[in-house]
Amino acid sequence: MQDLKITLVQTGIQWEDPAENIGRLEQKLSALNEKPDVIVLPEMFSTGFTMEVEKCAETMDGLSVDFMKRKSNETGCALTGSVLIREDNRFYNRMLWVTPDNKVEMYDKRHLFSMGGEHVMMSAGKSRKVVELNGWRIRLLVCYDLRFPVWCRNIFRDGKYDYDVLICIANWPLIRRDAYLALLPARAIENVSYMVWVNRTGMDGKGIAHSGNSMAIDPKGRMIAQAEADEDCLVTVQLSGEELTGFRDNFRVGPDWEQFSIQA
Repeated sequence: MQDLKITLVQTGIQWEDPAENIGRLEQKLSALNEKPDVIVLPEMFSTGFTMEVEKCAETMDGLSVDFMKRKSNETGCALTGSVLIREDNRFYNRMLWVTPDNKVEMYDKRHLFSMGGEHVMMSAGKSRKVVELNGWRIRLLVCYDLRFPVWCRNIFRDGKYDYDVLICIANWPLIRRDAYLALLPARAIENVSYMVWVNRTGMDGKGIAHSGNSMAIDPKGRMIAQAEADEDCLVTVQLSGEELTGFRDNFRVGPDWEQFSIQA
């Protein structure tokens, strides 16, 4: 398994303004001085975490999805982030995985944030999503999903792990930062996987502050890269396939996991 290079895009989001946010991302990504394998954008990167679904939702051929396809093709990198999507008269917080050949894979956020009304305005996803790139298996998560260890759990079957990296994108507020700082290394340790977290910065349209703290954590729970809090920046990290394989071979916790499945 070769190494996997991932760029974390920590950025503020202009409230309910896709054109402005996409313009800012164009500028930020033009500053990339090395080509990663994956570029990770925050949750609802083009609008912020708005519940104005009728006003802000796009279709799958809308501005934000088009931007992701175009930028993936231009950079030659996989691109992931979530967009507020309208489909069949329903609304989804949809995490997209776009590759340079314009292939699009999707994960609809499973755990909708009821305290913010997301469960009223949007429909929950029902399926896990694991994508593959360069021999790596990558599990997709969105924000509130992080709090649910059963949903996040890795699976060991027939001598193989279901995934090697968890990527979780977020609009997680500063006031609850202590929670994700504890949960992120826990998810890495309990699933014997890398954990990649990309969170927004700045104040949203409801006056809620976000500090970013985007980071990558290794399977032992150790920080290997972190963005400065409150700073809009790009952070590129290289995940070692050799270290992951070596740790899993030497500490074989996977075969001891309980075997069960989740009924959606």
